Amino acid sequence: MQIDTQGRLEGNQHFPHIPKFQSTLHGLHNVANLIGCDAGELKLALSTRKMRVGNENIVQKLTLSQAIDTRDALAKSIYACLFEWLVEQINKSLAVGKRRTGRSISILDIYGFESFDRNSFEQFCINYANERLQQHFNRHLFKLEQEEYIQDGIDWAKVDFEDNQDCLSLFEKKPLGLLSLLDEESTFPNGTDLTFANKLKQHLNSNSYFRGERGKAFSVCHYAGEVTYDTTGFLEKNRDLLHLDSIQLLSSCSCHLPQIFASSMLTQSEKPVVGPLYKLGGADSQKLSVATKFKGQLFQLMQRLESTTPHFIRCIKPNNLQSPGLYEQTLVLQQLRCCGVLEVVRISRSGFPTRMSHQKFARRYGFLLLENVASQDPLSVSVAILHQFNILPEMYQVGYTKLFFRTGQIGVLEDTRNRTLHGILRVQSCFRGHQARCYLKELRRGISILQSFVRSDKTRKEYAVLLQRHRAAIVIQKQMKARISRKKLKILCDASILIQSVIRGWLVRRCSGDIGLLNSGGIKANESDEVLVKSSFLAELQRRVLKAEAALREKEEENDILHQRLQQYESRWSEYELKMKSMEEVWQKQMRSLQSSLSIAKKSLAIDDSERNSDASVNASDDRDYSSDIGSNPRSVESNGLRPMSAGLSVISRLAEEFEQRSQVFGDDAKFLVEVKTGQVEASLNPDRELRRLKQMFEAWKKDYGARLRETKVVLHKLGNEDGSTVKRKWWGRRNSSRIN
Repeated sequence: MQIDTQGRLEGNQHFPHIPKFQSTLHGLHNVANLIGCDAGELKLALSTRKMRVGNENIVQKLTLSQAIDTRDALAKSIYACLFEWLVEQINKSLAVGKRRTGRSISILDIYGFESFDRNSFEQFCINYANERLQQHFNRHLFKLEQEEYIQDGIDWAKVDFEDNQDCLSLFEKKPLGLLSLLDEESTFPNGTDLTFANKLKQHLNSNSYFRGERGKAFSVCHYAGEVTYDTTGFLEKNRDLLHLDSIQLLSSCSCHLPQIFASSMLTQSEKPVVGPLYKLGGADSQKLSVATKFKGQLFQLMQRLESTTPHFIRCIKPNNLQSPGLYEQTLVLQQLRCCGVLEVVRISRSGFPTRMSHQKFARRYGFLLLENVASQDPLSVSVAILHQFNILPEMYQVGYTKLFFRTGQIGVLEDTRNRTLHGILRVQSCFRGHQARCYLKELRRGISILQSFVRSDKTRKEYAVLLQRHRAAIVIQKQMKARISRKKLKILCDASILIQSVIRGWLVRRCSGDIGLLNSGGIKANESDEVLVKSSFLAELQRRVLKAEAALREKEEENDILHQRLQQYESRWSEYELKMKSMEEVWQKQMRSLQSSLSIAKKSLAIDDSERNSDASVNASDDRDYSSDIGSNPRSVESNGLRPMSAGLSVISRLAEEFEQRSQVFGDDAKFLVEVKTGQVEASLNPDRELRRLKQMFEAWKKDYGARLRETKVVLHKLGNEDGSTVKRKWWGRRNSSRIN
């Protein structure tokens, strides 16, 4: 409403006192803050109205009553839009199952007829809706059911019931119905509640369901009883004006909900108008009245109910005092009569509440027959089922498309069907249990077989591992025993050599001593004995050298045999053929080089010995003159000639023996690795890694053996050169000394 600064309306109507005016301003600001608009704009929308006359816009100020009506219309519109928005949100949250299955359940909860001491427009609309719902109830429980009996050819005595179609015609008839006359009177600017009541009395007094009362009242005979309505406020409540200014105000609010409400109102105003209309001026479009909107929504509800399968729940009020434990028989009986419950009970008792099509009945109970009737039609199967179970003819009716049963008759068939199905399920469960046990038995047998295979494979693998460990232990023991034996042999050889050297030294010393004693007796005899001793020693050395060469040749032949065996294993070992061949060739070359080095050392030693023998024979005659000098120092001869030779032979024999042992060890190791790789022998070894390790050992031994061989050659050559130079020097010294003499 439009309010000036002094607290009065523009229509010269003052507020009775200032506190009420201040509370009004406070409420105005609260409403503006809640909906998110300006308080001044809200005040203008409630107290003025914009009208368009020609090309000009005119602002008309409203009176106090008009401003109150505008305020109430805005509040009612916001409430209605909010209610519809809440219902829409709830339906959206519940629409998940409907989108998935295409089905839904709707619940309509309505209080029922209202009859108070003073009944107004609200009770008028509610009772009209109840009349329409009662018509739907009557149609489904009385009309349609009895029509179904008649259409299916059932012998049926029609049951009378109270129809409220005439009362509905009183509300909906055009142009002389209650709703039509209400909308018509609401369109007149000068219409009042009294004129509306007089118009009703004028046009509807001839209707048996209408009765005019004194003043502004009238009565309607509903199916639940007669209700008297007071027409005071009917026209204003039916108009419920909401101007375009209020809608524009809501659309300009900062809150989201008022904007949604405004767009919804504009959408409704743009819809085609059906029914009585009224105009309030050029600024507002044509709008529907509240009664017309209510009627349209009610018809939409009835269409929705007609498209569904209805189920009705009747609630009976036991007393008017709303007290527990109090039961008023007269009130309850009146409600049962008004709701048509007594007629429903009568139809149910005299009718056939249980009905089923022939196809469904035959499909549901056909398996209960003793004979196979699958080839017969559903009607014959249904009749055979009824005769087999001895159902009395008065307890059922056979229609054109359905079977109709009285109450309790279908229970016998259901009990028999349930018992039969229970037995069938029991047999099936026993058979399936037997199948499951057989399957479990087979499964267990397969599991046991699989477990045995797995366990045997596991045992074989464990045995293979143990065998590999055993063989590895044997190999380790073999190596350790060989090492210990070699060590013992070396100690024994060293001890033997030591003993031999001591004995030989003793023999040489003794022989040299005897030669010294005999030297004074006869020079010729001593010279001949010395030559014999030297020749015997040289023969012994030559014999040992020949024996060493023969042993060396035998070892070479054995080495060739080992190489041939290695080549045979290499032919089996296809994927390591090139690698083993190259390694064997390298080893063969290296062994041959060692053998050649050893043979060269032996040959050089033999040459040196031969040269010494030749020198000794050639210079024997020259040395006869100086035999006294040689005989005087026999130990020097032994130490310078015989002992180096025996020491060289012992070193050569040790080298030859070591070469033999090493070649035997490497041959055995290479043979074992070839057998492991070809699968002839199982061992937890990596052939490639062991082969590389064997090669490294062979390279290290070869290097060490070559160094020792070279050192031996150097020592032998050195000893040989020293012996030769000493003899020659002595010989040349003797000759020079003889010449000097």
